[in-house]
Amino acid sequence: MTDYYALFRPLLELGRTAYFVYLPAEHRVVYVSEAFQLLTGDPAQHVNEDLPHLLKRLHPDDRQYVAHRLEQAGLDEVLEGLELRLSRSDGNTQWLSVNLCRVLGPDGQEYLTGSALDVTRSKENIINLQKFGTKKNAVLEILSHDLAGPLLMLQQLTEQLELDTQGHLSAHAQKMLSLMQRTCRDSVSLIHDFVDAEFMESASVELHLTRTDLVVWMKTLVEEYQRTETLLHLHFDLQAPDFPVYVNVDMDKFHQVINNLISNAVKFTPDGGHITVRVEADQDRVRVIVADTGVGIPARYQPVLFDKFTKARRPGLRGEKTTGLGMSVIQTIVELHQGQVSFTSTEGEGSTFVVELPAATT
Repeated sequence: MTDYYALFRPLLELGRTAYFVYLPAEHRVVYVSEAFQLLTGDPAQHVNEDLPHLLKRLHPDDRQYVAHRLEQAGLDEVLEGLELRLSRSDGNTQWLSVNLCRVLGPDGQEYLTGSALDVTRSKENIINLQKFGTKKNAVLEILSHDLAGPLLMLQQLTEQLELDTQGHLSAHAQKMLSLMQRTCRDSVSLIHDFVDAEFMESASVELHLTRTDLVVWMKTLVEEYQRTETLLHLHFDLQAPDFPVYVNVDMDKFHQVINNLISNAVKFTPDGGHITVRVEADQDRVRVIVADTGVGIPARYQPVLFDKFTKARRPGLRGEKTTGLGMSVIQTIVELHQGQVSFTSTEGEGSTFVVELPAATT
């Protein structure tokens, strides 16, 4: 049979992806392509001298993660797209996308073959986009409350003025009053329709799971709400471990879930109330808890809260409208992540929602 492997030589030797073969029994690399220099800045022939330093630069969590994945993988099973972090001398992080496979060589020994590509620039772009998306979603919810609040108050004032002056206004003044009421009502609807559309668009896209430190991202989200405490007249608190908590999630969708839970808490918590977000982790489960000191959910609504077009839909304390789709979509997204969402609520005391997910390997 024709030896086609020689045709791949330009890719192996001239491409940007570094290919390698490691012999665990002797703790040495027996082959590495020239692209090794692109990753490390050192010639490929120095790979075994550099290997201990590279392993030290590897993030401890990622080192444990790779060891666990390899331990669970069978021979000839390819582990694709492992994202690993290397610390740089300047304090920044280098991201690698790594593929690994355990194989038996012709000499009967087990080898570890693989490839590594520097994806730092694209990963940093993705992280920045995720942070921007997280802040955007929080700001949209905050603006929907902050902008809609004065309009709702103006609408209520005009309605009260109409009642107080029945029969005492000229036709022109009555027309102007009706125009103010309609403008306020339409503006509030436009604000909430825009936020609802953003949520539904985000929720309808397929999941793209990545291994993520949930603590870091929850801090980004809650900090946006904490910056506007004086505007919303509410207090926000984050309680999270001082160590990374890893989950495999689509961060855009998952943050939309948590953001919507916080938004609901804002809607039904009176001025001066408290909203707390907690991150908890045990050996194989991770929980994100959103608790408020609001008005709670009436007992008659609780059994149907997650139904599509549920009868439990109700306006917020400041007149915020709801489509009744939010909790149903939240449950769907959480279940797509192999998780579950639950809640407890007492009228007059508040509500607590718990989103539980499988923990990712650390």
